[in-house]
Amino acid sequence: MRKAPKSVRLHIGLFGRTNVGKSSFLNLISGQDVSITSSVPGTTTDIVEKTMELLPVGPVVFLDTGGLDDISALSELRIRKTKKIFDRSDVIVLVIEPDIWKKFEDNIMEEAESRDTPVITVVNKTDLIKPRDGFIEKVRNRTERLILCSSIDLKGRDSYVNSLKQYLIEVCPQDFLQPPPLIGDLMPSGGTALLIVPIDMEAPKGRIILPQVQTIRDALDNDAAAFVVKEDGYTRLLDNLKRPPDIVVCDSQVVLKMVSETPADIKCTTFSILLARNRGNLVDSARAAAVIETLRPGDKVLIAEACSHHPIEDDIGRIKIPNWLQRYVGDKLHIDVCAGRDYPEDISGYRLVIHCGACMITRRETLFRLQKAKREGVPVTNYGVCISFLQGVLERVLSPFPAALDAYKREVRVIRGMKDEGQGAKGGQRQRTGRRKKKKIEIKG
Repeated sequence: MRKAPKSVRLHIGLFGRTNVGKSSFLNLISGQDVSITSSVPGTTTDIVEKTMELLPVGPVVFLDTGGLDDISALSELRIRKTKKIFDRSDVIVLVIEPDIWKKFEDNIMEEAESRDTPVITVVNKTDLIKPRDGFIEKVRNRTERLILCSSIDLKGRDSYVNSLKQYLIEVCPQDFLQPPPLIGDLMPSGGTALLIVPIDMEAPKGRIILPQVQTIRDALDNDAAAFVVKEDGYTRLLDNLKRPPDIVVCDSQVVLKMVSETPADIKCTTFSILLARNRGNLVDSARAAAVIETLRPGDKVLIAEACSHHPIEDDIGRIKIPNWLQRYVGDKLHIDVCAGRDYPEDISGYRLVIHCGACMITRRETLFRLQKAKREGVPVTNYGVCISFLQGVLERVLSPFPAALDAYKREVRVIRGMKDEGQGAKGGQRQRTGRRKKKKIEIKG
């Protein structure tokens, strides 16, 4: 990996009317011709992404959107894509023209406020019109952070960039400056993590996948050591260590093998579960796993994959998890799969969402998906949590996370209590609606 992936960058969404100069502002800040600019409204027809290092803020990605007031033939599709950028943006930069602030700008502010997303306002085109004092005062009543700018003023570029950096540092989300831990808090300084990394068809040639890279880096950042081994060399390395590792982490697909070969006094978990905590809410994910026990034939389940890789023959999200779930339930489920950022607008009809580790999207976007599901009463669990449940080892791999383990146990007791009450009320229907005999799904390949 030669540069920071987009998922760990600060996402800055550029919003505004068509032809206010959003693309020109991005070109000025980046010092490059990133976006095509012209006087024709609607020149930016799709989201333009620009990654860069904006020191001392760090790695960022600018999201240049089409105008939300677009009235072209494809405006509905473009506006729909633009609105999704609200969900991705850690910070919103609202670009406006001098002396123009109407309902349109209010709507953008309301969208930002509903997500608790900070806003920096840029009054562009000040070379053409000097904004009135009353207008500046009006804007400051809506947003504290204001930059007066001319995107063609190359001599003033440093001043505009420095102002933007200052505001970004002020509003930068705390979890960007101090991101939630991945593995560093699970072992002492000077400790060791043993990472089991299968090399299969889904492992990029010459590389290992992002969650594994991030785990290694987090261990090093916390003055710990990381041993990396394939699954067939795990016990040999474990036997050769002078002292046991502080924690063992594996790919979810070999979780049963790891648990069976790991002494009970050694903490162990999976990469996907680490990401569920780092990217989202592991407690809720663990609680939602208990819902798998209640699934019945015909129930709707959504498999949400944050990346958009080309699926392989035995793809984890599209093939393996659906097959394992249906074997557990004993019959067909109605399973949908979404990939990348094509997350459904309406998920209210699903009994359960099973989300990947979300290493390819930001924590904010992940949390927004979780919040949306909570509002609609749909539980969301995680690939690693789900697979570990199906293997019958979830309590073991949640043991490093007491709050998540307790939440899972409580939810299981509630669900089984409700089933037992149902038996008392309906007597002979226990066989159909009562507690299912636990199954352990053997995972192969």
